[in-house]
Parts: sequence; structure tokens; C-alpha cells
Amino acid sequence: MRIVHYINQFFGQVGGEDMAGHPFEVREGVVGPGMALRGQLKDIGEITATVVCGDNYAVENPELFREQLVKTLQEQKADLLVAGPAFNAGRYGMACGQACQVAYEELGIEAVSGMYEENPGLELYRKYAYIVPTGNSARNMRDALAAMKGIIAKIAAGEDMGTPEEGGFFERGFRKNFYSEKTGAERMADMLVTKMRGEEYKTEMPMPLFEKVTPSPAIPDTGKAKIIVMTSGGMVPLGNPDHLEACNCTKYKRYNFDESYGGKGVTKGLVVHGGYDPVYGNEDGNRILPVDALVELEKEGRIGELCDFTFVTVGNGMGTDQAALFGEAIAEELKREQIQGAILTST
Repeated sequence: MRIVHYINQFFGQVGGEDMAGHPFEVREGVVGPGMALRGQLKDIGEITATVVCGDNYAVENPELFREQLVKTLQEQKADLLVAGPAFNAGRYGMACGQACQVAYEELGIEAVSGMYEENPGLELYRKYAYIVPTGNSARNMRDALAAMKGIIAKIAAGEDMGTPEEGGFFERGFRKNFYSEKTGAERMADMLVTKMRGEEYKTEMPMPLFEKVTPSPAIPDTGKAKIIVMTSGGMVPLGNPDHLEACNCTKYKRYNFDESYGGKGVTKGLVVHGGYDPVYGNEDGNRILPVDALVELEKEGRIGELCDFTFVTVGNGMGTDQAALFGEAIAEELKREQIQGAILTST
């Protein structure tokens, strides 16, 4: 089996966010994670070429990207496209999904990828590829490649993939007819009785679950309220003393404006967020933490008091489960400090 591997600029060892516009490039053989994957494939198949492309380039030039990938797959006489794994990197997941769609729709070539369950690329492109569940960062590379290898082996052998649960991949959204000894009405009645008994049951049509959050009541009088401004935009003190990560951040930090940023409204800091251009934030930290405007509102009496500290984290690549844990912990601190309102700025 001849395989073409798609990776982004980071795993292609071109650069980080500064090279997200790197153009579509084809390299012979394996690059980056393809080296580990090659060892697992052995007699299953061969990675004949690796496509390296910047995340921004792929997303911002869809037609050109499609043309270049189709040409590459045809020239390589590819039997399979492997994309990523992308873990929880949003734009990378979108680019991998886009590559899978091109292979599947344009050439009828099967595609395999790996993504974290909250990657936006999964929801948009799941039907074009066998996408295996992964952890939220490249720390889970070994397990992700092993899972992808299992799917590749089945495709190479022409085996039936079975259900997503059996095959170890996310549901693709396809419906297949099957024969059952019981009618749908009978299965439904059995399920209802099982549920009423309080026993474990499994629906044939799972529905998405959306958490409902009751909004807080309005602040009666903002002119008497203590207000805090926080950010997930990664505006940290100069030097990043607590080593907040640019992606998949594992912590949040509390910083006093006078001690860490040069005073209220000064906001001299450093953007460590890896998901947007930091130039303008580094020039003026108030563009990320708008403390200067809030200082003016405090002077005008439109807010009672501006809190003299802030909470900072990096939202880039953060799963909602991790964000919820941070939110609960920060909320407890806000209660202890008797803060009535919070402004959360993002990117």
C-alpha cells in the first residue's frame, strides 16, 4: 500500500506559529511523526511522500490546496492518505480534515487521521475519514499512531471495519441497514422498560448533550461593584516567570498589576499565546487586558472599584473539561474576594 502523509509546519520541522503560512510542500519519504509510523507499518504499507503545509495556508487557500493535493496523490499513485494526528490543535485539525475530504471526494481514496474529541475538525470532516480518538496533545503521539496503524492495517487487508465502537474510531455519520430479530417498535419497548427499571441501556440513536448554565443575575449597581478583568489571551509578566504554555495550558495564574505589569493601566507584559499574532499585544498589553479603559471607568464612577489583580491562562487548544476546572477554581477565589463582576477577554 502506497501512503501519503499530511502534516503541518510544526511537525514538518519548519517552524511554529510564525510559519503558519508555509506553502504546500512535498517531501520524499517520511518526516516527523511519519518516522515512528513507518516502524509500525512494516509490511502493511510504505509512506512514499510527506506533504508539509502551514495551517494558515491550508485553511486560507482551499482551492489551491485542493489542486495541489490532488496532483500529489495522483503523482504518488497513493492508495491511502494519513493526516496528522492533530490532537486538539484546531487549525491543524481543520487542515487534516480538509486533506481527508480531498482524498475521499476527489479520488475515492480512504483517509485516516487522529483527533481529540473536541477538535473542530472532527465535527466538520468526520465522514471523510476514519478518525481515531487521541489525547489533547502530542504527548499522546505513541498511542495515537498505534491506533491509526490498527485502522490502516484493516484497510490494507480489506477487512470490514465494523461499528465505530468495534473499530476504535469516531462515528462517521453514515447509516447502514441491518437485520434484527425484533422490529424497531419491539426494541423501543424493551429499551423503555429497561430504563423504567433503572437498569443500564443503550440507545440506537444517541443525541448530543448540551450543558445548561443559568446566567448570573444582573449587577444591581455597577457604580458600587468591585470588578475584575481576566484573560485567556496569555498576557503574562515579562519573562513568563510561571512558564505558561503557548498551547494546551496546564495552569492559570493570579497576577497583581503593580507587582507584575508596572501598575494599573500600564500593563507591560508578554503574550505567550500560540494561536494568534502577538505583536500588537506585546506593544501594548491593554489590547489584551483593557485595564486602561477600566481605570477611566473607575475614575468616572461607572464602576465602584477595579480589582488590583487578574487571572491569566492560555485558551489555545484547551479542552472544555480543563477550562471548566479552571473556571470553578477561579470562581471560588472571586467569591472569597467579594468581587461582584468579571470581564473575561479572549483573542
